Amino acid sequence: MAAALLLNVEGVKKTILHGGTGELPAFITGSRVTFHFRTTKCNEELTVIDDSKRVGQPMHIIIGNMFKLEVWEILLTSMRVNEVAEFWCDTIHTGVYPILSRSLRQMAEGKDPTAWHVHTCGLANMFAYHTLGYEDLDELQKEPQPLMFTIELLQVEAPSEYQRETWNLSNDEKMQAVPILHGEGNRLFKLGRYEEASTKYQEAIVCLRNLQTKEKPWEVQWLKLEKMTNTLILNYCQCLLKREEPYLVLEHTSDILRHHPGIAKAYYVRALAHAEVWNEAEAKADLQKVLELEPSMRKAVRRELMLLESRMEEKREEERLLCRNMLG
Repeated sequence: MAAALLLNVEGVKKTILHGGTGELPAFITGSRVTFHFRTTKCNEELTVIDDSKRVGQPMHIIIGNMFKLEVWEILLTSMRVNEVAEFWCDTIHTGVYPILSRSLRQMAEGKDPTAWHVHTCGLANMFAYHTLGYEDLDELQKEPQPLMFTIELLQVEAPSEYQRETWNLSNDEKMQAVPILHGEGNRLFKLGRYEEASTKYQEAIVCLRNLQTKEKPWEVQWLKLEKMTNTLILNYCQCLLKREEPYLVLEHTSDILRHHPGIAKAYYVRALAHAEVWNEAEAKADLQKVLELEPSMRKAVRRELMLLESRMEEKREEERLLCRNMLG
């Protein structure tokens, strides 16, 4: 086990646990680096905060691409392929870790497709949250502390050796990718491959949200991108309904309607989610709103009202039986 101080980097100590193979890779701008990592506190228990092996998915970053946690690029570029090393990093390098961790956890849980991608620069987001939604991360954000990163370098690919992901495309390429991803999502949805369709819609949403950051809010181009995004979010919501996740659908559709109260399809999709969780009054109110905004949807609304009625009748019958059995 060889210990070494990383040269010219204040507040970082490196210990090699397992030597790598070959020469130090050429970490040129645009290279994709794939690795496993475990983050622990520097307390006696070495409390684990995140572990990519536990999630079952290695991490990757693109060199020179404004990754949220800049120190990781420094750590990785000191490693050989297949090397395993432990890095102690002082607080000056770990302050934004809670924000990164939140993004990684939400993506692993399949949540929040409209959040900024983990690889986009999100420092400003730090000030947007009162809570990160995870107690340990809130605590870490309130009291920044040194952290230990155990990293296993798996692969380094030159820019020409891999297919770039959507977040790494230029603005023009992102705009061209959106209709392709949208169409691919629709095709997969028709085939009943809802999880794969979700992924395509999410990728397209990330592209559009990224493009929106370059525009002035509520101006023509921004609104055009917003309209395209809402369409994709509603498609994504239909995948979530098929995957029996109505509460996430209620969250996304309500968010759209808060900002854009005139979108009939958002009321319609939200009504379906309300029906799934037995919110009869809310489902009926949303379907009524659909009729006001889009009278041509009368047939679909009538069908959903009939389905809702029969579903509620089944539920009432179940409750009657349950009461009878309890009393009997």
